[in-house]
Amino acid sequence: MPSDMMTDYALFAAAMIFAGVLGGFIAGLLGVGGGIVIVPVLYLVLGGLNVDESIRMKIAVATSLATILFTSLSSAGAHYRKGSIDFALLKSWAVPVFIGVVAGTALAAYVSGIVLTAVFAIVALLVAVNMTLRAKSEALADDFPNRFVKAFCGFVVGAISAMMGIGGGTLSVPIQTAFGCDIRKAVGTAAAVGFIIAIPGAIGYMIAGWNADGLPAGSLGFVNLVALGALIPLTMGVAPLGAKAAHAIPKAVLSYSFAVFLALTSMRMLIDLYQHLV
Repeated sequence: MPSDMMTDYALFAAAMIFAGVLGGFIAGLLGVGGGIVIVPVLYLVLGGLNVDESIRMKIAVATSLATILFTSLSSAGAHYRKGSIDFALLKSWAVPVFIGVVAGTALAAYVSGIVLTAVFAIVALLVAVNMTLRAKSEALADDFPNRFVKAFCGFVVGAISAMMGIGGGTLSVPIQTAFGCDIRKAVGTAAAVGFIIAIPGAIGYMIAGWNADGLPAGSLGFVNLVALGALIPLTMGVAPLGAKAAHAIPKAVLSYSFAVFLALTSMRMLIDLYQHLV
């Protein structure tokens, strides 16, 4: 095997270990499914392997969603044992989130990878700002005003999460806390929502990328099985540690931690967008 190819594989393995450990911990800590870490890491690694920019983000998003299928189970299980999942909200959101994921995945199949990168960067930055400004503020309301608003919020969570390759926590945590939910319970519920997002999302990206050109070896549609195999055991193993930490950290600190990771990720993506445009 040529030395440059061995170097590529070594870098890929190191990047997957980093993404798996950090992504798994953040999945449990913040209820975000780990995608907020896994997507940008995969995006950068695929760029280093010279995967075409037109499909690079789609592969990162699809593989992240497939990973979240397993990560969310581990994280949600840990939160369930601590009694921090709102099953009433989860039940009312199940169908709207599912419909949103189908819509978001279908749209992602037709837009360019640059559009998905922009969606990821902008939404992550907006949520980071929101979580920073509202870390110590009161909720906007004690509950959702009506079931239509609640259903619409679920649809938005599903659609945007499918386009970003995340487990839903990035949007559902601030939405839940805005309507009176304790952030620890919001994180636990978000982890369970990630499972609803991951199944149709991953399957949709597999179908959408089935005949795509330029896919790296080991791909099933836009889902890369090599990366998936490396990420699953790490994210599942570390997620319960993050969930445990979430119950030992003050609420304001948890909100600020969420915001910092989102802001850093957004900045990285915006830099790439700027470089592409100029």
